[in-house]
Amino acid sequence: MRSPRFKLMGLLILFASLAGGWFVMSYQQFTSTPIETGLEPIDFVVKPGWGLNKIANELSSQEIISDVDYFLLMTRLSGQKNEVQKGEYRLLPGMFPIDIFTLFIEGRVKQYSFTIIEGWNFKQLLNAIQNVAKMKQVLKGLSSEEIMKILGYPNQHPEGRFLPDTYFYSAGSSDKQLLKRAYIAMEQALALEWENKAAKLPYKTPYDALIMASIVEKETGDVSERNEIAGVFVRRLNKKMRLQTDPTVIYGMGDKYQGNIRKKDLKLDTPYNTYRRHGLPPTPIAMPGVEAIRAALNPDNGVTLYFVAKGDGSHQFSTTIKEHNKAVRKYQITQRKKNYRTSPAEE
Repeated sequence: MRSPRFKLMGLLILFASLAGGWFVMSYQQFTSTPIETGLEPIDFVVKPGWGLNKIANELSSQEIISDVDYFLLMTRLSGQKNEVQKGEYRLLPGMFPIDIFTLFIEGRVKQYSFTIIEGWNFKQLLNAIQNVAKMKQVLKGLSSEEIMKILGYPNQHPEGRFLPDTYFYSAGSSDKQLLKRAYIAMEQALALEWENKAAKLPYKTPYDALIMASIVEKETGDVSERNEIAGVFVRRLNKKMRLQTDPTVIYGMGDKYQGNIRKKDLKLDTPYNTYRRHGLPPTPIAMPGVEAIRAALNPDNGVTLYFVAKGDGSHQFSTTIKEHNKAVRKYQITQRKKNYRTSPAEE
């Protein structure tokens, strides 16, 4: 007959086995159950100095996870380094506890986007970047000269220097960081296109090509016409003809431009008035995209020297001044008020 002590030990072993089994099942249920986000993503911020205990308790208080101890045990059993990176994370429906722990460890923080639009000038770029979400503003209120100095490019004119594209950033990133990336992206894009440029172009430097690209960008939004428009301007430069392009005049007018150009505006001598001055203006007039840069460096080998906006987004190209004046009479009178992309004018 077994002793009471032996029976007690047996019961304890049985209870321990049952408890252990229940614990394992409960832990497995925790790790295999998606986190509580409802139907929408949740943005969760890991603040500087937070360790795993603080994170687990915060996740629990927001009812994202069901058990702090199981979460901490999971992190220890994962085999991953428990070095959580600060930042804002997007927790998605269907994620499991190990998924969010991996997010924290790998630092895959939530990404925001900011798009620099082709044809924006620097003023428009600054206005836009000052109103984006979750971005640290360190350049607000500074002059163009001060901004370029802070970016590391002192004595450079900012116009045209930032590549139009969509840039992704995390919460707390600064406007300085984003503009630095856009500047470097433009440098790289321009250098690449310069290596593949056509022969016998009237540009001494890649910056000359950037100026031309900005004019092409402002003259048309039709990708199919960019090379032909660039060809017109290149031929005019080679023939020592003035470019006579309205967008440069408008840029030179600055805030004085109120929607249309008057005759007296064309007579006003500014460094950007290509009706009065030969050659390229001193700087770009906008941020050109890669397609406009490529067109400026690979213009069409045609014979046209003039073009006028037709009013439907396209242009009428002409070889002689007689043809051009006829096209102007047909299109410009009714479309001039609607679209300034009408150049060159009569010689």
